[in-house]
Amino acid sequence: MRRRSPMIGEREVDGFPGLTMGSSDGDLEVTFIPGAGMVGCSLRHHAEELLGQRGGLRTYVSARSTMGIPLLYPWANRVASRRFQVAGREVNLDLASPPPSLDPNGLPIHGLLAAAEGWRVERHEARGDGGLLAARFDFGAQPELMAAFPFPHEVTIEATLEGMMLTIATTVEASGETEVPISFGYHPYFRLPGVERADWEVEVPVRERLTLDAEELPTGRREPAGVDGGRLGSRTFDDEFVAPEGSAPLVLAGGARRIEVALLSGYPYTQVYAPADDDVIAFEPMTAPTDALIAGGAELPLVAPGESYRAVFAITVEADG
Repeated sequence: MRRRSPMIGEREVDGFPGLTMGSSDGDLEVTFIPGAGMVGCSLRHHAEELLGQRGGLRTYVSARSTMGIPLLYPWANRVASRRFQVAGREVNLDLASPPPSLDPNGLPIHGLLAAAEGWRVERHEARGDGGLLAARFDFGAQPELMAAFPFPHEVTIEATLEGMMLTIATTVEASGETEVPISFGYHPYFRLPGVERADWEVEVPVRERLTLDAEELPTGRREPAGVDGGRLGSRTFDDEFVAPEGSAPLVLAGGARRIEVALLSGYPYTQVYAPADDDVIAFEPMTAPTDALIAGGAELPLVAPGESYRAVFAITVEADG
């Protein structure tokens, strides 16, 4: 059988231009939307959608309600205050335009770049058994963002599809004269089409949990933790962990599919989210604990002027059984 070339193309999603990459055998295709925060809005295996669409792309853009694989930047999850000092500068989220979303307790959540315009595509090309998509966002050139988070820097996302593995590398380059705090993450939502939620099989090879208070903010304490592998059943999760050792993958399996998420570098923490009211599960790469911009201390990475921070995770889809 003649081997087909990798597929690089374009696809409109809910009226938004998307860029696609597909494996040469056509088994896996991913779509990103540069004009809506570089969100990964689709991951199709054998033409079936593996990403939780939740409210869909239009709702993500209009209400910044997360879906697919969104970047949470410059912080993941929530922060305890709208105004605080970090790395020698004042952050005032009341000056952000548009303002950040709020969680049920009124805390700012998921950063400032949800569905943001301004991403510049630098490369979109076939590579090996798949392709490469690279886009850059100049945070320091956005006055409405700098007013709230005054740290000049640039963010680059490089998404590489190689066969059945999608690798997403994110690099933050400090472009000004000040250190840049690092507290971003991603929130990839997964689903298994045609399989009841209760029958999803999960593997979460963690050993340590960060304890959270009533507002879901870390208390500063940790405790030993283990998550039983096997059927998800009626279990729910909204827990924060130290990342698995040795990049051991977090796994969702069922219906002859296996989805693995490996935190390869730069992500020492992860959140696992599986609500009772939505058939999705998220394995979230995190560069720092929740609220690290305020309470992180030594756990908050800082990038010196002229230096960079790079974090990488990978999603692998396999036939299982």
